Amino acid sequence: MAHKNKKTTAHKINSHLSDHSDNDDNVTSNRVQVRGARVHNLKNVDVDLPRNALVVFTGISGSGKSSLAFGTLFAESQRRYLDSVSPYARRLIDQVDEPDVDAIEGLPPAVALQQQRGTPSVRSSVGSVTTISNGLRMLYSRAGEYPEGQEMLYADAFSPNTPDGACPTCSGIGRVFEVTEALLVPDNTKTIRERAIAAWPPAWQGQNLSRILTTLGYDIDKPWHTLSKKTRDWILFTDETPTVPVYPEYNIEQTRAAIEDGEKPNYMGTFTSAKRFILHSFATTQSSRTKKRVSQFMQISECPECHGKKLKRESLSVKFAGLDIGELSQLTLTELALKLEKTAHTKLDNETPNREKAIVAQRITSDILSRVEALTKLGLGYLSLERTTPTLSPGELQRLRLATQIRSQLFGVVYVLDEPSAGLHPADTQALLAALDELIAAGNSVFVVEHDVSVIRHADWVVDVGPKAGTHGGQIVYSGPVEGLRNVAQSHTGQYLFADTANGQPRSNTRQPAAWLKLADIKRNNITGLDAEFPLGVMTSVTGVSGSGKSSLVSQALVELINEALGQKITEDAPIDESDLLEQELDSVTSGEIIAGMEYVRRLININQKAIGRTPRSNLATYTGLFDDVRKLFAATKQAKAHGFDAGRFSFNTAKGRCPNCEGLGFVSVELLFLPSVYAPCQVCHGKRYDDETLAITYRDKNIAEVLNLTVEAAHEFFSDEAPILRALEALLQVGLGYLRLGQPATELSGGEAQRIKLATELQRTQRGDTLYILDEPTTGLHPADVSMLMAQLNGLVDAGNTVIMVEHDMQVASNSDWVMDMGPGAGDAGGSIVAQGTPEDVAQSKTSRTAPFLLV
Repeated sequence: MAHKNKKTTAHKINSHLSDHSDNDDNVTSNRVQVRGARVHNLKNVDVDLPRNALVVFTGISGSGKSSLAFGTLFAESQRRYLDSVSPYARRLIDQVDEPDVDAIEGLPPAVALQQQRGTPSVRSSVGSVTTISNGLRMLYSRAGEYPEGQEMLYADAFSPNTPDGACPTCSGIGRVFEVTEALLVPDNTKTIRERAIAAWPPAWQGQNLSRILTTLGYDIDKPWHTLSKKTRDWILFTDETPTVPVYPEYNIEQTRAAIEDGEKPNYMGTFTSAKRFILHSFATTQSSRTKKRVSQFMQISECPECHGKKLKRESLSVKFAGLDIGELSQLTLTELALKLEKTAHTKLDNETPNREKAIVAQRITSDILSRVEALTKLGLGYLSLERTTPTLSPGELQRLRLATQIRSQLFGVVYVLDEPSAGLHPADTQALLAALDELIAAGNSVFVVEHDVSVIRHADWVVDVGPKAGTHGGQIVYSGPVEGLRNVAQSHTGQYLFADTANGQPRSNTRQPAAWLKLADIKRNNITGLDAEFPLGVMTSVTGVSGSGKSSLVSQALVELINEALGQKITEDAPIDESDLLEQELDSVTSGEIIAGMEYVRRLININQKAIGRTPRSNLATYTGLFDDVRKLFAATKQAKAHGFDAGRFSFNTAKGRCPNCEGLGFVSVELLFLPSVYAPCQVCHGKRYDDETLAITYRDKNIAEVLNLTVEAAHEFFSDEAPILRALEALLQVGLGYLRLGQPATELSGGEAQRIKLATELQRTQRGDTLYILDEPTTGLHPADVSMLMAQLNGLVDAGNTVIMVEHDMQVASNSDWVMDMGPGAGDAGGSIVAQGTPEDVAQSKTSRTAPFLLV
């Protein structure tokens, strides 16, 4: 769908805005007027923005564009709305901070579609986020084919999240947690005393359970495999919890005699089986270490009752189009549309049998079909309704919400979006733009924070924030129609927007492969029996539409096979909850082999977008290791030595110097009756994390909390004489992260930022050559100017004799790679093949590749 004539629209908007003076009473009807915005790094910004238009906020990472779009405009819109609702209702809404701004005029109600996940839940799925599941439940309830004699079921009976619908065996999750003898007792030649039951707690509690078994008459000195099956099963799996007298030093006979003689025991002990201990510990412990320990003794398998469909038998006995609701939910959205089309488009007349039922079926399927079409237009047709939201990328989740908003047909709203093109192939970006145009045509305004040049070119109005990041940003470099940006010399965006080549300069000579890594018969997700060859000693971009199999091939199959060939075990983070465990289980198994080229790969570094930590205790400074050097500097000061403070005193993760009230977190959890917990800054340290004695120690007039509050850029200046710290900071600057604070918690970082921190940590190390670096969309959230910096670093790795392979949608990156491997042709079952490969120039000639038209060669 083409947008209205952009030049005409932009001209009208421009003249319209300039025709009004600030004191014009009608001004608020056509524009939003911001005066004196000072959120984060914004420097008292004034800007006027048109309404009923696509306004794109751009600028390099950390320039202040999100502070203007989300921190100022959306925050103020939400504040005004909340002023109109009752205090009780207000507590139920996830509120943002009130913005620091003098005035905003003409601001309509706003809807924010950000990339934040919210709390991951195994019960949240594509179907529930898009509300399509509600329609399906109604369809099965009212128009399903019931078995003879079965009563009609209400819609709730088709939901795994209600008591009426959930399978009783797995509580509606579709999988069950199992503990088997083989997991609980890894070495059955050991005796119970020798800790044969590895799953039992270590130290005293494990000993205690052994002693209780002695009282119960079990021989703890016999090898496990010599015990009867009945005995083994009771010890491992019983739900009984007998409390018995314990005599620690006695054997079975002595214990029996002591009980008969009425001898006073040392204590009374309560038995718990290994299974009971494992499941109870996993469900109740707050300790991630305990979670990690017990999760290794659990395995997840498909629920034997519902076979993974999550529902009761009665609900699964109802069919529509020959399928039960579980089977229908497993189809991709594209397949679902094909199944429903016939019913939705059936012509009904008075002769139609079961006419009422047919009318209901037609109306519901038509509604579901229009919702599905909105999703497939946005390139999401490869997802299934049962796909859980924790397994989706932030970009996919945001586009699901966007499709739902288009269907809601609101009017007069400002939609504020955060990089909606993230993770999108250029071919799918066209569909995204059509969706945004639809929102505008319906009488709304769309404000988008974006780096993608095709989205910026499509805008009616561009607000370029900068000129640089952090303290060197926060100003409006340009605000107006796109074309006007061409003549703004200090705009980093303009240089890339109007360039004819991939990065504003001609491509350097393509490097030649030093050797080839050959894979055969790869099977993983939608890849079935693929042979692939990756060039070594060069930079390769693997491209293709979303869902074509890029990540399955590179980030999963290739990583796993190389790790296996190098004899390395992939260390998974300890699962923290059911959601984590189920996510691990959802990954399908890789099969295939490497048949040539492994002799050229000595080391694999997989730099993915997983968080660098799951709690606020992990941050930029701790992850990169530079905090160790900072703490040593503080410990070496005269003040610290006089007080006997060592480096450990300056860690907020140890009891020595941290604030005792918040235990070094900087905030405390406030429990609210009937409501989720909220976090408030610690009243004792006011978010500084340390106690007063530790904060009294200064290094070059700054205390440890003030140093953690420095941005990478400011810290680079502050530690200019400290070589080890500088090396880490320079690596962070080189990947465009100069705007982040040293103490920024891991929980506040985007996937792209986490990935670039990992890359920076790797760049500090001495290069050895023969290393294979694998990256998954490293440009996510990066401005083209930052992409150029990132490419310079990656090229440096290749020039040092290493190989870089990355999954990428950014055509600036693909066009500047030595080799491009394009997957597809489509998504899901229509993907999983290599469509074209070669130099960017070669692939650009392909007639079947959907990437070819977008390569900048």
